[in-house]
Amino acid sequence: MAHLQLPDGVLNYRLDGPEHAPVLVLSNSLGTDLHMWDTQMPLWTQHFRVLRYDTRGHGDSQVTEGPYSIEQLGHDVLALLDGLNIQRAHFCGLSMGGLIGQWLGIHAGERLLRLVVCNTAAKIGSPDTWNPRIETVLRDGAAAMRGLRDASIERWFTPAWSAAHAEQVSRITEMLASTSPQGYAANCAAVRDADFRDQLGAIAVPLLVISGEADAVTPPSGGQFIQAHVAGAQYAGFQAAHLSNVEVGEPFSRRVLDFLLAR
Repeated sequence: MAHLQLPDGVLNYRLDGPEHAPVLVLSNSLGTDLHMWDTQMPLWTQHFRVLRYDTRGHGDSQVTEGPYSIEQLGHDVLALLDGLNIQRAHFCGLSMGGLIGQWLGIHAGERLLRLVVCNTAAKIGSPDTWNPRIETVLRDGAAAMRGLRDASIERWFTPAWSAAHAEQVSRITEMLASTSPQGYAANCAAVRDADFRDQLGAIAVPLLVISGEADAVTPPSGGQFIQAHVAGAQYAGFQAAHLSNVEVGEPFSRRVLDFLLAR
């Protein structure tokens, strides 16, 4: 692990893979950390210099004063690239990470090679969903995070998969329980306020959109909307809930790899 000093905080990151390979940046979902991508690492590090980081307010990155915005989180990615002297990179983000990817595609496409957004939408939820969650987390702290951990199992994974993979489910959901309540609430506000529905046409880099067919958090219709509004975008659906990269593992990894390596 390593750390990048931002003007207002510290960003935790990790680099794996061949030193001179193309860089692939991975962006975590709300309530997880860079280890949510562990399943993908054995395959992807054969082809890429993989740059994982903990989004501000998550993992070992600093919890700065909120609320945050997706624009702010997008600028964190650009600061990370600048700090590591990376001019252009592939980017893959899931859920909140997919919102960050959309912002980058719209506002900083010249820094991207190819873009993958997974289990996300141009707008996720409404204030009626997010505001009570923010209020509860800020009021109840760690107890609220433990409650979210328990509730996340049915949102993040299909019942059959979670029943058969209890150890993996526990590993991922414990990330949520250990997330800073203040950092989580600040990121909830970023997701709440993001709305790229009228800006998607500005994305000009090659784009792959991935959805989980059983994802109740960001249903396939949200991913299909993105694909329909970005010229040339590709779409892939998997039989999975919200964390499709964890649940379907190898097929997810292969589909992303095929897209990133395409000529």
